[in-house]
Amino acid sequence: MKVVIYSTPTCGYCRLAKHFLTENNVAYEDVDVDVDKERTTEMVQLSGQMGVPVIVITQDDGSQEVLVGFQQERLQELLKINK
Repeated sequence: MKVVIYSTPTCGYCRLAKHFLTENNVAYEDVDVDVDKERTTEMVQLSGQMGVPVIVITQDDGSQEVLVGFQQERLQELLKINK
């Protein structure tokens, strides 16, 4: 499984999402869309919008789930985290 979070340094929900992932020992790639315009385009293609955070979870079978915003319950479900 691979987790990518598209974020900006000033986004409070981005910080919450990254804290949640770190707290639950989930490795993730953090993409700062403020500085990486190529990856910003990638984020918009995946999510259809400019809002952050966008969290992309790619399962081992290649299936992807794209979450817009910090959706803790859905993250727990997809990452099989019991709280």
